[in-house]
Amino acid sequence: MPQLHTVREGQGPAVVLSHALGCDLSMWDGVAAALRERFTVVRYDHRGHGRSPIVPGAFSMDDMADDAAELIAGLNLGPVHFVGLSMGGMTAQALAARHPAAVRSLVIANSAQQYDEAARAGWQLRVDTVRGQGMAAIADGAMARWFTPEFRADAQGAALVAQQRAVLLANDPEAYVQACLAVGAIDLAAGNARINRPTLVIGGTRDDATPMAMSEAMAATIPGARLRHLAASHLSAIEQPQAFAALLTEFWAGLPA
Repeated sequence: MPQLHTVREGQGPAVVLSHALGCDLSMWDGVAAALRERFTVVRYDHRGHGRSPIVPGAFSMDDMADDAAELIAGLNLGPVHFVGLSMGGMTAQALAARHPAAVRSLVIANSAQQYDEAARAGWQLRVDTVRGQGMAAIADGAMARWFTPEFRADAQGAALVAQQRAVLLANDPEAYVQACLAVGAIDLAAGNARINRPTLVIGGTRDDATPMAMSEAMAATIPGARLRHLAASHLSAIEQPQAFAALLTEFWAGLPA
């Protein structure tokens, strides 16, 4: 397992936050700030992202789930509230299916459990674009998918968009490509049907990257899963950190002691 870069803050029940493709743990700044007075909040950079090392060669979502399980064990956190968004939400699904003892509860936001052939072709096109033209060739499209137009036009929102654009551009192109290939190949439905941890699925009503129908499909597959929504685009945790954190704390407050 790569030695993943982590940030640990606060005191209380353990929460692990898992970020989206092309991002890093700074994606969770607003949510972490809202949680750290009541929870031990651990954020980490996925392999090949942020300050975590690049692992040469191909890898799968199962490998990313194993990374998360080893991180949880290595930090001696015990079963955690695991929260993942987009690629982080895919990691969350695989983690709960493969390593249920590591998970106390599960939150999957703005994510998917599988892609159809048309979507997989879109992932391959993105791979080919990055390999041929570099990260800058996909940056404008990513910002348009990640954030609503009004958030991008707002002064405070525009600063956060610029920050995330810089994070995306800093990605090693081949490491990003390998993550795209892992994401595009997901087929998590069978594992989701076996998940036996309390689960909250959060969808964005303005998310064109992973539309609400994808969240509805996950919630229907995972036994007992609850479904909530935010009026946000793909990176809902950046657009609406307070509302996102409120959904988490409401969910956790209703769990058995």
